Amino acid sequence: MKDFTDGIKSGFPIGLGYLSVSFTFGIIAVKYGLTWWEALLISMLTVTSAGQFAGISMMTSPGHYLEMLISQCTINIRYSFMSISLSQKVNERFRGIWRFIFGFMITDEIFAVASSKKEVSRSFFAGLCVLPYLGWSMGTLIGALLGNILPHPVMSALGLAIYGMFVAIVVPDMKHNRAVTITVIIALVLSFLFKYTPTLKDVSAGLSISICAIIAAFVGAFLFPIDDDTADNRTR
Repeated sequence: MKDFTDGIKSGFPIGLGYLSVSFTFGIIAVKYGLTWWEALLISMLTVTSAGQFAGISMMTSPGHYLEMLISQCTINIRYSFMSISLSQKVNERFRGIWRFIFGFMITDEIFAVASSKKEVSRSFFAGLCVLPYLGWSMGTLIGALLGNILPHPVMSALGLAIYGMFVAIVVPDMKHNRAVTITVIIALVLSFLFKYTPTLKDVSAGLSISICAIIAAFVGAFLFPIDDDTADNRTR
């Protein structure tokens, strides 16, 4: 029970952050023509911020199924690597069906908190997931219901929340890791080219995100390879 309570406490700030970010998702989902319950259902069944924001923009353009598949795989494949890394820290009781159940809640922030512990128990991870899940779902519901009530300037300001969350995740690593800094700069330059270059700007948002992410990741891996000894030390 103590592990579960500790997980609840650790997940509290994540839940608050998700509440504000998913509020923006609810607003945008309604803006794109989804009903409040459709927006809520998406958040309850996926829990992936970037994937949801990219997905709803494509859902309004029927027929782009291959593009949606590529973009969602590119955006969300990182969760597979997070799960593999975290699986080396779980205790003996955290096995079997429980990995499938709680693997659903692997996000950047939850992974960061869980991986900071020497050993992750099933009870701790369960508690860690509760408030982020409720925050993500309730924020979406509130945003979807209030999306047509709030004034436009407020909605525009809240639309920046998702970008603020990702900046908060990336910037601390950029301060201490030159490889991360250069990889982020590469992604920014590529994104700029896709936004303003005459031919490239015709590429849809979802596909351009996938291309920028893949190229930046490959270039970063090529320029800054991590040897096996360093990788082993990071997982301990």
